[in-house]
Amino acid sequence: MAGLFDRTTLGDLDLVNRIVMAPMTRSRADERGVINPTASEYYAARTSAGLIISEGINVGPMSNAFDRTPGLWTEEQTEGWRAVVDRIHEKGGRVVAQLWHAGRASARGLLSDRQPLSPSVVDDDLDRLQVWALLANGAYVRIAATPSRAMTLGEVQGVVNEFRLAAANAVRAGFDGVEIHGANGYLIHQFLSPTINLRTDDYGGSAERRSRLLQEIVSAIAEVMPRSRIGLRLSPFADYNSTRDPKPEDTYGQIASTLQAAGLAYLHLADTNAWTGAPDYERMLPIFRGDYRGPLIVNAGITPEHAARIVSSGEADAIAFGRLFLANPDLPARIRAGGPYNAPKPFGIYGGSDSGYLDY
Repeated sequence: MAGLFDRTTLGDLDLVNRIVMAPMTRSRADERGVINPTASEYYAARTSAGLIISEGINVGPMSNAFDRTPGLWTEEQTEGWRAVVDRIHEKGGRVVAQLWHAGRASARGLLSDRQPLSPSVVDDDLDRLQVWALLANGAYVRIAATPSRAMTLGEVQGVVNEFRLAAANAVRAGFDGVEIHGANGYLIHQFLSPTINLRTDDYGGSAERRSRLLQEIVSAIAEVMPRSRIGLRLSPFADYNSTRDPKPEDTYGQIASTLQAAGLAYLHLADTNAWTGAPDYERMLPIFRGDYRGPLIVNAGITPEHAARIVSSGEADAIAFGRLFLANPDLPARIRAGGPYNAPKPFGIYGGSDSGYLDY
C-alpha cells in the first residue's frame, strides 16, 4: 500500500512524496499585481512538499476578489514569478500556478471602478460574497461586494483567452504546470451553478452547456502546454461565495464523465465546507470515482493521520494541506516525526509585512 512518503506521478509531474501544499491567498503583491520579492523565501522554505500549488493568480485585470493578489498577464508579473519559480527549483521543489478569475466575487474598488463580471445578473446574495481589501492603515478587511453584470459572448471568449495567455506566461516563468481554479464560488464555479448561471446561450442551461467555459479553458491551455501538466480544482458542495447548486451530483457527475478522457494531470477536490466544520468529503468521492479514474488530490480539514489512511486505502493519490503548511514550512518532516505542529497566527495571513509570512 502507498504511504504519504512514497513517490508518485500526477500526469507528467513527478512527486517525491504525496504531501501537497494547497493554494493559499497571501495578498502581498504590489498594486500592479507583481508578486512580492519575499515570496521566493516563503515558497523556498516549503519545497519539501511533493508539489506546491501557488496562491491563486489572477488571469486578467477583471479578476480580483482579494486586494494585492498577484497576476500573470503582464511581462512584469511574469518576471516576478520567474524569480520565485527559479528559487523553488534551486531547492529541488516542483510548483504549478493556480490560475484564477474571481468573476462576480469582487467590487468596483478592486476593478478600477468597473462592475464585476458574472455569468448572469444574480445579486440577491452580495452579503455572502467574500471580497477583501487592504486599507491605508495596513488593516486587511472584508468589504462589500458590488452588483455584477452579465458577460457578453465576447467577454466570455476573452476570459478563455486570458487563461491561455496566463498559462503561456506560466510556461515562460518556468512553472511545472498549472491548476485551473474551478472551485470556491469563483467564475468557473459560477458558470457551473444553475442558480448563478441563468444564461440562455450555449454557456447556460444543461450541465453540459454550463461546463462549456471550463472545457474551452482546458482546450485553450492545452494549446500552450501538455494536458498532462494541467490540473483542475473543483469544490462541488462549497457554500463559500454562495454558488447554491441544488443538485451538485448532477452537475459534477456530468463533468466527471468527461474528465477521464481529458487526460489532465490531476483532479483536486476541495472540501471547502470543512473550513466551517461541515465536511463533505464522503459525499464528494462517489461523484467522481465512478467515471474518473485519474490522479486525485483531496484537500480541506484533513489531519496528517487521516491523510495517511486516505493514501494507503487508495482513495486519493495525494493530500493537499493549507493552514498546516502556512504555519509549518517543514511540514513533511513534522508529519514524519508525528508533530508538533505550529498553529497559524491570528494576524498576518492576508496582506501586511513578513510578520505572519516568513516568521514561522
